[in-house]
Amino acid sequence: MKLIIASNNKGKIREFKKILEPMGYEVLSQRESGIDVQPEENGTTFEENAAIKARAIYAVSKSATLADDSGIVIDALGGQPGVYSARYGTPDLDDEGRTALVLKNMQGVPDEERTARYVAVIHFIDENGNEISVRGTCEGRIGHEPVGENGFGYDPIFIYGDKTFAQHTEEFKNSVSHRANALKALAERLSEISEGK
Repeated sequence: MKLIIASNNKGKIREFKKILEPMGYEVLSQRESGIDVQPEENGTTFEENAAIKARAIYAVSKSATLADDSGIVIDALGGQPGVYSARYGTPDLDDEGRTALVLKNMQGVPDEERTARYVAVIHFIDENGNEISVRGTCEGRIGHEPVGENGFGYDPIFIYGDKTFAQHTEEFKNSVSHRANALKALAERLSEISEGK
């Protein structure tokens, strides 16, 4: 069964394939399926944005579709950057600039108040139009400076265990990440449905 991922991000597609292909889905990126739709992500929650993307692709393809929306939620910043993680600060900022802005905004915040989590929401629509939304999180804290060469986004300042996400291997990160946890939740829901529960 064909499943279109509302993304062209190779890392994401690879992760989705690993979990979903054993369940009988042929996983395709948006590009591979020939769909060029870029809906405006104007929701105020991860759930809303993931649903906007999935519904836009499903409307065109009428195939099973999956979209995700993710970001980092920092308690000391009142939940920011949240849904604006990829566009935090001014439009000219790159990953390093956004990371630097977070660190600047958290100057003086003590270690015990630097709690944060990565959040991923996956919105799945099956070929008949039935919708499932699941959420996965990964708890950690914000460091005081960027450390590590792996990963992207806020990984160099997001500490999980005793290392930043940018210091952990990709394999380890993919086993504990917010997206991995959301995918596990989706896999459980899909297997329950297939078993008729």
